[in-house]
Amino acid sequence: MTQYSRTELKARVRDLRAEHRQLDHAIMEMELQLYCNQLELRRLKMRKLQLKDTIARLESMLIPNLDA
Repeated sequence: MTQYSRTELKARVRDLRAEHRQLDHAIMEMELQLYCNQLELRRLKMRKLQLKDTIARLESMLIPNLDA
């Protein structure tokens, strides 16, 4: 790890997962509404996707590189 320690990365992943869950809940609530703001819904979905990508990237940094 060049920039962050393992502990910092794990904490960041935990925080991002919590935000991802909150967005998932907010998106489901919006989709249940008869009339919802489609632009806001699209923004929430984009943010959720960005979080998913960031989480995957950080988790890959936690996996040690094994020399074969």
